[in-house]
Amino acid sequence: MDTWLESVYSDGTDLFVSEPSPAVGDTVKVRLRMYEGAPVRRVLLRYMRNGVEMSARARVVRRERGLVYYEAAMPVTEPRMQYQFYLVGSDGLWFYTQQGVTAYMPDHTCDFVLLADYVQPAWVKEAVFYQIFPERFCNGEPANDVRTGEYTKNGWPTKAMAWTDTPPSFLRGRCLDFYGGDLQGIRQKIPYLKDLGITALYINPIFRAPSVHKYDCVDYFHVDPHFGGDEALAELSAELHANGMRLILDISINHTGADHRWFNRDGTFFPAGEGAYHHPDSPERGYYFFGPGNAYHAWFGNADLPTLNYTSQALRDVIYRAEDSVLKKWLKPPYSIDGWRFDVADTFARNDGVQLADELWPEIRRSIRDTSPQAYILAEDWGDCGPRLQGKEWDSAMNYFGCARPIRQFFGQPDMHLGRDRELRSAPWTMTACQLQARVMQHLAKLPWAIWENQFNLLDSHDASRLHNDPAITPMAYRGAVYFQFILPGAPCIYYGDEAAIDGRLGTNEGCRYPMPWYSDFQKGWMFALYRTMAHLKATHRALSHGGMKFLYADGGVAALARFDGSEAFVAVLSNSEKDERVRLPLGAVGACGLADEDVMGEKLAWRPLDENSVELTVPAGTNYFVPCLMKPKTSRGRRT
Repeated sequence: MDTWLESVYSDGTDLFVSEPSPAVGDTVKVRLRMYEGAPVRRVLLRYMRNGVEMSARARVVRRERGLVYYEAAMPVTEPRMQYQFYLVGSDGLWFYTQQGVTAYMPDHTCDFVLLADYVQPAWVKEAVFYQIFPERFCNGEPANDVRTGEYTKNGWPTKAMAWTDTPPSFLRGRCLDFYGGDLQGIRQKIPYLKDLGITALYINPIFRAPSVHKYDCVDYFHVDPHFGGDEALAELSAELHANGMRLILDISINHTGADHRWFNRDGTFFPAGEGAYHHPDSPERGYYFFGPGNAYHAWFGNADLPTLNYTSQALRDVIYRAEDSVLKKWLKPPYSIDGWRFDVADTFARNDGVQLADELWPEIRRSIRDTSPQAYILAEDWGDCGPRLQGKEWDSAMNYFGCARPIRQFFGQPDMHLGRDRELRSAPWTMTACQLQARVMQHLAKLPWAIWENQFNLLDSHDASRLHNDPAITPMAYRGAVYFQFILPGAPCIYYGDEAAIDGRLGTNEGCRYPMPWYSDFQKGWMFALYRTMAHLKATHRALSHGGMKFLYADGGVAALARFDGSEAFVAVLSNSEKDERVRLPLGAVGACGLADEDVMGEKLAWRPLDENSVELTVPAGTNYFVPCLMKPKTSRGRRT
């Protein structure tokens, strides 16, 4: 492919679209850029209007930093405007979509997309999230701790643990081993979180439930008293907001616990007879799927988690439609949370012959946004969920598919999901840089740019073994994974304790839910320095929050990704190669002409210019960089801009 094609670029940022959040009836100006001197005679913007392909000729409007910008006007006539570019060159006709340049006409799958009248949660692209499993983060009020033997679940008693104890296996602890973490503890650590560079918290479930994880909710309308109760949430939210930080909460509206007051299987938490299970004629019985003999449908057959039945209009009201519904209550003062993370969103309202997800998610979105227009709607889905990320349902899924899964595999782990299968786990796992690029772009290229900016980019979570606990992952490989997480569009999320090199074990959920090691001096460690550096870079450089993203190189074991706007650029270089590599980086494609002498963590770089648009970088085996670029002068070739 001709080298000028490497510079062809557009996206949905304000550098390339005059109004990234247009309304129907607006006319927007759409831009594309490439190297000055590229052998292009004409650029056409091709867009869809009422199902018909339309085209507009783009004209040169700007030249700067060695790049020429073409612009064409597009009327916004529909809520979803799709477009791509045709480039007439001296050597043929080229086509450009979010998937890249091709010499054949592409379909519409990877078109650029503008969403008209879409309200983006604009704060997300600037955020650095921190996920907290509250029972294991900080004990701020010992008086509300769960006591040994305080209650039982399925015949197993609770057990109070010392903060330094190792979490037992499920068969020993039964998710009833309590360390005393609470919302008061999170509130006390706000200064720590601010110093780390955190701007938003994602907190695992806090509503009343018997287990440690609390996905077996017994009362959606009250915060568990062992976490401090409703008042503690109101106080935490107020103090977070006073410190410029956001808060999203986790909830499962796919199922409740069997001890929920609506179901109340054995009367453990509510008086026998109060729940639907003991009252065949009670209205709440219709909230579940009951069959003959009180048999009921449960999530993945887990009898402790009966599935909710959304054929019930009354259930829809109580969960999300009514003004005093579950989802609306916590979005309103005095709690004023900034969004919801929905557990098992991929399976929500999908029960064999009763398939309601396509109907319910748009309803839920409208209900949430009518209450809080900037609320973030985050879903759990480990796979390809592109159809739900088109502006009408979720703002993002937890980005396992386009972030955690590919980057962990690139650095040598089995795929996080497929690796659960014994036969698949024993297969050899390798990933080239080209495959990494393909994995990332197959996810992003199908999404509107506004959804790119909503992505929730993670490495670890309460459901995944921590990457750094794998002895096969070197500190340099771990550093590369973090660089990848922070270079992608959207918001990175740090799982509590990763910055502290928290202990853990592989293969179980209990192994990634250890208590936060406040008793150690981890703030002197390299992992804390890494995360603090990256979080503050994200906060202080617009290119890392509002900029575009482009792969500059992907071959063998080395990949390079750039984030950039009109005035600055950063490049993340990732290597799983076992030998030193010399790679050509076309920095001119992002308006740059060189690299800093060392990366953001102090690693020295060896590079040399090759020509006006590229440099050669020597990448020692397995070395990873996150490096600022040296930008070309804004005015090029004597032209005033």
